[in-house]
Amino acid sequence: MNNERILIVEDEVIVALDVKSALKSFGYKRVAYVTNYTDAINFVKEENPTLIFMDINLKNSKDGIETASQIQKIKNIPIIYLTAYSDEKTIGKAVKTNPIGYLLKPFKREELKTTIFLALHKINSSKELFNSEDFIHLGLNYYYNLKDEILFYENIPIKLSIKERALLSILVEAKGNIVSFNTLETLLWPDFPVSNGALRTLLYRVRSKLEYKLIETIPSLGCKLSNKI
Repeated sequence: MNNERILIVEDEVIVALDVKSALKSFGYKRVAYVTNYTDAINFVKEENPTLIFMDINLKNSKDGIETASQIQKIKNIPIIYLTAYSDEKTIGKAVKTNPIGYLLKPFKREELKTTIFLALHKINSSKELFNSEDFIHLGLNYYYNLKDEILFYENIPIKLSIKERALLSILVEAKGNIVSFNTLETLLWPDFPVSNGALRTLLYRVRSKLEYKLIETIPSLGCKLSNKI
């Protein structure tokens, strides 16, 4: 527990200090807080926190959802949102960043304690599961076992067809480089020509099982994994 590095991103100093005090009373000693987007990005780059508590509504700054999205481009750090907003639009935007938890203000210390306990248990379980050379992190909590051709979201396996597994394996092995459409068609259907829409349909099916932005299509050229491996 003492090795966890926790960052609180909260523009209300009283709330940030209250969360920090609570976390320290639970035994988490390495807790820091910042109040805006810029300081959050700098902290992530310099300190590499284990977990982030992110307020959604940051005043005089990019909001918490934008901040979380930018942090995920730097490093895949689990995020728990803190917010007074529970409307469908706000939650819908937040969910797209794949948070590991969500706490509505005002919350009780017991709720905070339970949320962080479950979040860290989930993080550590995933680390144990994916601590193998066979697993490759694709980004946004997606992992791929290249040996067995199994895709996971966190620790949950995602069902793929034979062609879907083959396509994902080709893109993973390309290590972020573009694979041309012609090459993909040749590798996936080596024995016979296919219709123009077959590859497009296959790509759509795979992307629908991932975050769409993880597979990037480059018009007239091909496609690639957007996060370099």
